[in-house]
Amino acid sequence: MDIKTIMIIGAGQMGNGIAQTAAQAGYTVYLNDISQEFVDRGMDTISKSLDRMIKKEKISTTDKDAILGRISAALTYEAAAECDLMIEAVVEKMEIKAKIFSELDRIAPPHAILASNTSSLPITGIAAYTKRPEKVIGMHFMNPVPVMKLVEVINGLATSPEVTETIRKVSESMGKTPVECRDVPGFVSNRVLMVMLNEAIWELYEGVATAEGIDQIMKLGMNHPMGPLALADLIGLDTVLSILEVLQDGYGDPKYRPCPLLRSYVSAGWLGRKTGKGIYDYR
Repeated sequence: MDIKTIMIIGAGQMGNGIAQTAAQAGYTVYLNDISQEFVDRGMDTISKSLDRMIKKEKISTTDKDAILGRISAALTYEAAAECDLMIEAVVEKMEIKAKIFSELDRIAPPHAILASNTSSLPITGIAAYTKRPEKVIGMHFMNPVPVMKLVEVINGLATSPEVTETIRKVSESMGKTPVECRDVPGFVSNRVLMVMLNEAIWELYEGVATAEGIDQIMKLGMNHPMGPLALADLIGLDTVLSILEVLQDGYGDPKYRPCPLLRSYVSAGWLGRKTGKGIYDYR
């Protein structure tokens, strides 16, 4: 299956990173969101990311212009009719993803693959909202997308081997390493990671150590490049909470029970870096 044109649904933190990475790999990209403001914000983030690459002499200004020239704004899904691959990167709410996939399925050509960047929701469940479940797959990028090498490839019950192989090749063309896993709650990455992040928040809640102390112990003692609390802020505390709720619901295991402090931060709108305040203050 020859992939030439890709639509990214969601111009936020993950979506704009995927769009940048796809455009760098030479794909024609449509970046979609519900308003021009959100798309413009995503494009501005891409531009700044490319500027950092220029400063590090990884690309030239000519390269930047070419990359940006391959990305077009799309405020509706109509451009999906021209695409070979759609990658959804919106909030972790099944009702929202269901509506998006149903619409994309209606508009996209029969050969097109519908992929989700979901970090925990079932691919098989998402595929059920389409008439092409064999062409629905999970394509879970890591944050920040332009830097991180992994793409977690999640096969739903009906995902065809041909679609899986195509997604492997697309991931590799973007400079990523695709690793396959089964469609279980949290997959591999977040089933392991969220327990650690939640436990670190519990330790903060219980006064075991300061946020800085917890992060420093994990960085120096476990050789982690970033402490778990800083990482939670980077991911977004609302996203962390959503994933933990999916894990708790999926497995019925109390080890996934979100810490009350996490719920409090999310209720207060302190979501991490994207709001300027989370466990740490970024203002």
